[in-house]
Amino acid sequence: MSVILHVLKIRAMTRVFLELTSISFMTIFMTLYISCKDSNEHSSEPMNWKTVEVTASAYNSLAYQNQGNPKITAWGDTLKPGMNVIAISRDLLKDGMKYNTPVKIDGFSGIFFVKDKMHHRWRNKIDIYMGEDVQKAKNWGRKKILIQYLVQNDSLTENIE
Repeated sequence: MSVILHVLKIRAMTRVFLELTSISFMTIFMTLYISCKDSNEHSSEPMNWKTVEVTASAYNSLAYQNQGNPKITAWGDTLKPGMNVIAISRDLLKDGMKYNTPVKIDGFSGIFFVKDKMHHRWRNKIDIYMGEDVQKAKNWGRKKILIQYLVQNDSLTENIE
């Protein structure tokens, strides 16, 4: 009987997976990882979430808002509306937030990925990509928020007893 239940569970999981084919594998993986991890536990895992307060604004991939090609990021990725992407100020690179780092943002569901860098003049700031929806970006405005990003444990400043 338990074998039949196991097979039915596998079939149900396969069906759900096939229905989610439009979602990237990385987003599915990170969502499963986050849901299984107790954020209060200390572990010996090589990765951990680090929380930081930043100033967050929004940006669009429109020619009048950006110099050069507005759909190409500083790392060369092509932006498309609907992508969960952020640009970071370059000082955050030193804190372990690098290209393709997964980021959770207060006020948003899902995982965002670092795909763009901002001008050197900005400090402790992120820009949230909002496709070509200028009104959505204006409605977001600029605010201080908490974000969490995935870093290697050896780059955290934890006391290990």
